[in-house]
Amino acid sequence: MVLYFTPVGADETKHSLYMGRDKVENEDLIKWGLPEDVWFHVDKLSSAHVYLRVARGESMDDIREDELEDCAQLVKANSIVGNKENNVGVVYTPWSNLKKLPRMEVGQVGFHDLKLVRRVKVATRKNEIVNRLNKTKTESFPDLAMERDEYDREIREEKKAAYREQEFRRVEEERERAADREARSYDRIMDTDAMVSNKDNAQKYASVEEAEDDFM
Repeated sequence: MVLYFTPVGADETKHSLYMGRDKVENEDLIKWGLPEDVWFHVDKLSSAHVYLRVARGESMDDIREDELEDCAQLVKANSIVGNKENNVGVVYTPWSNLKKLPRMEVGQVGFHDLKLVRRVKVATRKNEIVNRLNKTKTESFPDLAMERDEYDREIREEKKAAYREQEFRRVEEERERAADREARSYDRIMDTDAMVSNKDNAQKYASVEEAEDDFM
């Protein structure tokens, strides 16, 4: 089961918030996440794995401060120890930065790049935020593998469409360049000022003969 919440400003940002029901489901979320997912967890303590899914093409740099507080408060509230303590640290990083090794326990993760891990302090639990989020909570049993397959298929189709558009523009530009070269080709340019008709030649020869007669 996956628990879904509505973060602040979701109508505007189109971001969504969710977490696994238990550590077993967290394994599926780790495995089938999307590039737009940002993972949250209480630092150095056991807690739920909370994800904020940003819009396509966005990253964790696009998370607003009020959204960040929503995520931090939710992950703190779902930590048995962290929920009781003040000044709790929360770490967050892109889903793609999560590292899962065979020797790790269920729900345990590492990071590929520590430079991509950010931290925020949560001084105290804010019940108004936690209560607001809990009021939006819904439960679902999604097929995460199928959702990921569908996402990958859409990405492939978008790349194919972009490639076709790129090729179409390339061909059109080549046609335009070829037409421009054709128009500029010197052997096809007709210089009307330099052209002489048969009539003009006849008149020219007649004038020459007349001049020779006068000279003689």
